[in-house]
Amino acid sequence: MSFSLRDKKHNWHPYTQHKTAPDFPAIVKGNGALLWDENGKEYIDAIASWWVNPYGHSNQVMADAIYKQLTTLEHVLFGGFTHNVAVELSEKLTQILPKNQQKLFYSDNGSTAVEVAIKVALQYHYNKGVKKTKIIAFEDAFHGDTFGAMAASGISFFTEAFEGSLLEVVRIPIPVEGKENETKQLLEELLTTNEFAAFIFEPLVLGAAGMIMYSPQILDELIALCKSHNVFTIADEVMTGFGKTGKTFACDYLSLQPDMMCLSKALTGGTIPMAITTFTQEIFDGFYDDDTSKALFHGHTFTANPTGCAAALASISILQTEAIQKNIQEVNQSHLQFEQHIKKHPKVLATRVLGVIFALEIKSEVKESYYGTMRNTLYNHFIENGVILRPVGNVVYILPPYIISKEQLQKVYQVIENALEIV
Repeated sequence: MSFSLRDKKHNWHPYTQHKTAPDFPAIVKGNGALLWDENGKEYIDAIASWWVNPYGHSNQVMADAIYKQLTTLEHVLFGGFTHNVAVELSEKLTQILPKNQQKLFYSDNGSTAVEVAIKVALQYHYNKGVKKTKIIAFEDAFHGDTFGAMAASGISFFTEAFEGSLLEVVRIPIPVEGKENETKQLLEELLTTNEFAAFIFEPLVLGAAGMIMYSPQILDELIALCKSHNVFTIADEVMTGFGKTGKTFACDYLSLQPDMMCLSKALTGGTIPMAITTFTQEIFDGFYDDDTSKALFHGHTFTANPTGCAAALASISILQTEAIQKNIQEVNQSHLQFEQHIKKHPKVLATRVLGVIFALEIKSEVKESYYGTMRNTLYNHFIENGVILRPVGNVVYILPPYIISKEQLQKVYQVIENALEIV
């Protein structure tokens, strides 16, 4: 019996209605930007396996670093102990992060990185004897699936079953071109109430909303407003971090910097689950007290796992190579060229490009649902043609490994262009 059929017996997949889902391809091998299923069919991984794998599958540098660490120290608890690779990783990250980020807290994934940030924002004020219990976020944001992260997310498809059980979050419009003043005005009104502990945002690109983009200039203005009202800012760089936008972090486009940052996905080059939430010294100092109860009582069994730290160090070293930086620029240039061609197509409503991210919005007479008919038609077309893309409603996006070849990228473009003829 094939792996695909055996999979159905026990495995419960994410974001899947199993009653209507088809059999899934069973992937048995990966190399570079390519994956192969059990039948030998080849796929181009054009979304870097949910944005985590920038340097290609089965990367030898990553594999060697992980093997070396596994045969030295695979894991040790981080409660009451430290270890050399966590120290080295914290030193490396503080060199490349915005200068105000000085303290790192380790967890397991993007959702937990956000969860930590939200808890810290709330407890900081609690420790000071100040009641600030609400959070501000963008409409249509996505920050994860644990309860705090889910509360900060604005996509009702994912959260509607839990309404009434979530932290109180007030949402403001995404400040896309033409809506900047509306967003800024509403944020300022909310801040004057003095009820909010933090404003969380995906900097410059809202991924799960369909790669919606907005300018660094307006984000600077929103951060400035929050700073003037002593409200913390949290940059969720889980998707955008480590080169996706053309800079190491999306926040590198800003003049002002957030108080906290959430990192995961490409942090370990697509190998080992790990996340980090980073903080200013001021925030850390809000927990530094003779009173034990003011400590951050939050932790994970695999906090600062040495093997994950070793993977992250290897990942950063690859990112900083001249070859990878050149590849990022070349992917960006390819996207811009394809954009100039495809935006003239009669079925294309809009296109967006930033760094290695390309998004194309297809014209539709009705509002397409997240997992609607158009999305499913597109998805099936891509899989049949050996390209892994996961459309968001009527938005098709590419976020490939940085090492994707020009020929592979051209095939992705062609398959997308062909798909416009079937919707």
